[in-house]
Amino acid sequence: MASPQPLHDTELVDCARANANQGIETAACQCGYGDDINTFAQELRQACEKMNLQVKELKELITDQDMILKLGTGEIIAPNTASEL
Repeated sequence: MASPQPLHDTELVDCARANANQGIETAACQCGYGDDINTFAQELRQACEKMNLQVKELKELITDQDMILKLGTGEIIAPNTASEL
């Protein structure tokens, strides 16, 4: 669901990260910036700077953990019994 108003700070970064795979146009829309990609990019850059994130492109917000969750092909590695490590 798209935000009815532009998001800022951590909410903006979280929303942009969640929509990064769909591209900048979708991320901007979902974060409440509609078609204003320039303002979205500027606000996202500022929000990332406040959080000490070194991000040059939207796709850089996607973490390895996000990729694993998206793929859903990770294996569960656990001991056979509670006493085995």
